[in-house]
Amino acid sequence: MKKLFTLSLLLPLLFSTNVFGQGVNSDDVFNLEYASDPQISPDGKQVVYSRRSLDIMKDNTRSSLWIINSDGSGHRPLAEAPSRLARWSPDGKKLIYISAEGDGAQIYLRWMVSGITTPISYVQNSPFNMRWSPDGNWIAFNMFVPGQANMPIPLPKKPAGAEWAKPPVYIDDVTYRSDGSGFNPAGFAHVFLLPADGGTARQLTEGDNNYFGAVSWTKDGKSLILSANIHENKDYEPANSELYRLDIASGKMTALTDRLGPDSNPKVSPDGKMIAYTGNDEKYLGYQLNQLYVMDANGGNKKLISGDFDRDVMNPQWDSQSKGFYFQYDDEGVTYIAHMNMKGKVRKMASKVGGTTLGRPYASGSYSISPEGTFAYTINSPTRPADVAIGMDGVEEVNQITNLNEDLFGHKEVPGAETIWWKSSYDDRKIQGWVVRPPDFDPNKKYPLLLEIHGGPFTNYGERFSAEVQLYASAGYVVLYTNPRGSTSYGEEFGNLIHHNYPSNDYDDLMSGVDAVIEKGFIDEDQLYVTGGSGGGVLTAWIVGHTDRFRAAVVAKPVINWTSFALVADNPAFFSKYWFGGFPWEKQENFWQRSPLAHVGNVSTPTMVLCGESDLRTPISESEQFYTALKLRKVETALVRIPGAYHGIAARPSNLITKVNAILYWFDKYKDQ
Repeated sequence: MKKLFTLSLLLPLLFSTNVFGQGVNSDDVFNLEYASDPQISPDGKQVVYSRRSLDIMKDNTRSSLWIINSDGSGHRPLAEAPSRLARWSPDGKKLIYISAEGDGAQIYLRWMVSGITTPISYVQNSPFNMRWSPDGNWIAFNMFVPGQANMPIPLPKKPAGAEWAKPPVYIDDVTYRSDGSGFNPAGFAHVFLLPADGGTARQLTEGDNNYFGAVSWTKDGKSLILSANIHENKDYEPANSELYRLDIASGKMTALTDRLGPDSNPKVSPDGKMIAYTGNDEKYLGYQLNQLYVMDANGGNKKLISGDFDRDVMNPQWDSQSKGFYFQYDDEGVTYIAHMNMKGKVRKMASKVGGTTLGRPYASGSYSISPEGTFAYTINSPTRPADVAIGMDGVEEVNQITNLNEDLFGHKEVPGAETIWWKSSYDDRKIQGWVVRPPDFDPNKKYPLLLEIHGGPFTNYGERFSAEVQLYASAGYVVLYTNPRGSTSYGEEFGNLIHHNYPSNDYDDLMSGVDAVIEKGFIDEDQLYVTGGSGGGVLTAWIVGHTDRFRAAVVAKPVINWTSFALVADNPAFFSKYWFGGFPWEKQENFWQRSPLAHVGNVSTPTMVLCGESDLRTPISESEQFYTALKLRKVETALVRIPGAYHGIAARPSNLITKVNAILYWFDKYKDQ
């Protein structure tokens, strides 16, 4: 039986072909490309970006650096894979980037006129967050510094040549593992300084604290502004970071903020007089806006700038006059670039930022801007991943200057997404979603409907590219994906409708969305299917415990039992505090009534459970609980374990295909029965 199941998963992959008009197929996945991290030159005339492609032999994403003129001419490679994180010098004459050539990842320097390139760092771990000094003579960066593993237990000495069991691992940290990397190694991230002409990197911070955030140089180049959580109770208040001024000569650190809550992302103004930063006053809400603040360079006169703007402020950058800020934000499933003045007035500049998450249509993307206001950003649509686009502050028109997937999709019908709104049956609140139809859609026919639910839960879907959605549509399903209550991009009040109340009426939002699509007249009401991952897995498991209207379901990487999750997930100091307002032994009734496991006795829907074996965010024990409960109740079920996969099941291209094929296998199995 196991062999037959594995073969069934592979059949769609083995026999899919690139046929004209047939939409996206699984063998297209490895041919996808996308742009990320576009960096515009100081004169606004060129853009260097990371060109990401998928390596079918190594089953991962590779990144090379490409350069293109702002008018779209001169598109050419700059540095072969693996290379990434390019940053222009202040005068635009040099470029630094990270490359893994030779002995591990190092910082490389390229002279743009001559094209001469050389490594300038010789460090033992990978640098990140590189920042040029204002005069271009120094580079600040962060890097992990390994420490000595703690082992206080006396161990006997092993005789030479003896084959003993591995020694024990002694753990005494609150947070001791991280999804995506595993058990946390001994050591901490610190800030370093490197001469721009190369040499020895000097460590500037020290101690048993992590300094992960990017720094900002003061105008005189004598100090760095950085963000860190170095409080004594940092393990129990993980979001409580502060801003500090680090004097480079003396190593002295001076605190500039002191409130409870996150203060991060510091940016010194071009005139050197002010520091902008993001954060919020801690309220222990599930969703809290990321707001924009300004203070004097000495830490005084703190002001909230974005107080009247009910959206998250992301990636703020000062304008050249020190009179306002460029930033990103999400609104109703669309990511924008905008300008905000010192009074909080917002002016939109560009939309459709994103396309750097291939799997599902989440918010993503980035931008950079030159001093005179020319900006480069990643632009996308439901039919294409990220390309590079150019705009100018004050000019409405933008110009897309790359088209990385035209060779792959130009001859095919790749369906777009229709935005729809409906009222929730719970409280008539407006809910937004998107419908993607199969290629060659005929409105006079009836189609199966696949409801795909996002994770988070505090995040958002939108009118963006999604390989998974396209593959479902190409298999003949009408796909509905939505932003139920709790989603971001609709304001703080909407996000907190599920505060200490998740899942709950987001279920009603989703069911009302299904009804809204059925009303369009082209859905077979007897062919409804539902799936979702992470928070979407929670809601999928919740749905089958509250209704039998779906013919089949796939629950991916879910939380099934909030009590076990709160104590085994990779950030235990966060989930109980923010999502439940207390520990499981204090509020067990709330933990239990919000657990899909509490309602497993109602499930009759055939339900597959899918999870990565190395998942540390929603550990596989959560999936195993649901699978075992369904088996004991004799509900049709299957457990699909993805070896080696963390929470991001689809991080490797083959696993993205496997995930989709597993879901389609399960749904196809129950069609027309």
